[in-house]
Amino acid sequence: MTVLPEWTVVHEVGSAAELQALAAALAPHLRAADLLVLSGELGAGKTTFTQGLGRGLGVTDRIISPTFVLVRQHAAGGSGPGLVHVDAYRLDGAAAVDDLDLEAGMAANVTVVEWGAGRVEHLSDSWLRVDILRPVGVLQTAATGGPVTAFDDDGEDEVRTVTLAGFGPRWHARQPPLLLD
Repeated sequence: MTVLPEWTVVHEVGSAAELQALAAALAPHLRAADLLVLSGELGAGKTTFTQGLGRGLGVTDRIISPTFVLVRQHAAGGSGPGLVHVDAYRLDGAAAVDDLDLEAGMAANVTVVEWGAGRVEHLSDSWLRVDILRPVGVLQTAATGGPVTAFDDDGEDEVRTVTLAGFGPRWHARQPPLLLD
């Protein structure tokens, strides 16, 4: 069964700082038990987004990728919710996610799951999907005749397209007004 979003909004960001600012602007609209499902290719900015979100939530810990430990928990510096940061890349599906027992900490935290699409939506009746799309280069033919991917290496930040979509009753008619400077 396909679940349709309650709403979808698209933002273009031109730098890591802008991506973090977008996430920080989202943070005040979140509350404990909210689930965010992040998608994007390697290097798209999922952890960068989570760093901005953590800053917006008042997390003072350094936020790094949970790739090797799978789950990192960060307490909020104030009275707001903490942040649980998950990397589901190596998990085979919903059953492997269930083994992490994320439900135990969801009530007191905002839970962010990188690579979570199709793996974690069963954890809540509502979630935000955050898709981060970056340019992935141009397919060319190498001198050897095989395909290669050419990336722009001029040092400029690549524009990312960030699509936020709200699913479930929590997000029904509640699209966060994200005002960025």
